[in-house]
Amino acid sequence: MSAGGGTKAIIAALVANAGIAAAKFAGYLITGSSSMLAESVHSLADTSNQGLLLLGQKTSQRKATRTHPFGFGRDRYFYSFIVALMLFTLGSVFALWEGVHKITEPEDLTSPLVAVGILVVAIGLECYSFYTAIQESKKIKGDAGWWAFIRQAKTPELPVVLLEDAGALLGLIFALAGVGLSVLTGDPVWDGIGTVTIGVLLGVIAIILIIEMKSLLIGEGATESDLDVIVDELAAGKVERVIHIRTLYIGPDEMLVAAKLALVPGLETADIAQAIDDAEARVRAKVPTAKLIYLEPDLDRALA
Repeated sequence: MSAGGGTKAIIAALVANAGIAAAKFAGYLITGSSSMLAESVHSLADTSNQGLLLLGQKTSQRKATRTHPFGFGRDRYFYSFIVALMLFTLGSVFALWEGVHKITEPEDLTSPLVAVGILVVAIGLECYSFYTAIQESKKIKGDAGWWAFIRQAKTPELPVVLLEDAGALLGLIFALAGVGLSVLTGDPVWDGIGTVTIGVLLGVIAIILIIEMKSLLIGEGATESDLDVIVDELAAGKVERVIHIRTLYIGPDEMLVAAKLALVPGLETADIAQAIDDAEARVRAKVPTAKLIYLEPDLDRALA
């Protein structure tokens, strides 16, 4: 995927979250709702996270150096991993701490209708951000389901924004439920329960993101479908068989392919070089992300 779609979704989320964070914090100062405070911290963390994702996209575009000959494409994985950690620490842990505090020492809400109004507006803004992320993701996810897309995507930004926005929407609903039940029952402990629920939700999302971003950061190879295509394209022309192959994403848009090939016996040096060039061209035509290809002709010792 190009960075453009991811950037559009990130900017939409950043603008929405910045406005929501300011509104929620104002609502907390007016109402004293712990759910509102937890949600304001959540939105503030999300806003910072979008900034980190944009920073990762920027730094990943640096040119390769002698110490980093494959470039800096994995910066996008690194900053996405930091985003997951921030979501856990600033979002989940704070919400759990604040929720437990409000349950053990409940405080009456003031001006709860203000909180309800702010939460309703925030839900509308989050729906806009979530819709943008969904539309941008549809362009690249193909026939894969949403869970499969999150698990298999090599581009980190859209899965991060999707899960963040989904968590934000659910968190807003939990906050609205907590405030609403506190008003209906006259018991402010419901506000604390809503806050704890937000903390648990953010923790689950953060753990999922941490696992997925860690996998990308330490290195993932081609998907099974792409690997099958690569092997089929290599084993054509004057190539009899792929003896050995390894693939590795060195960035979201760049994959390394290294393989040993068994060629038709008796080829001259010039024919061997042409067979290798042809194999590289076939792979790049079918899998554009395979930008770095290193192929080595070798003896097929399995048939010796």
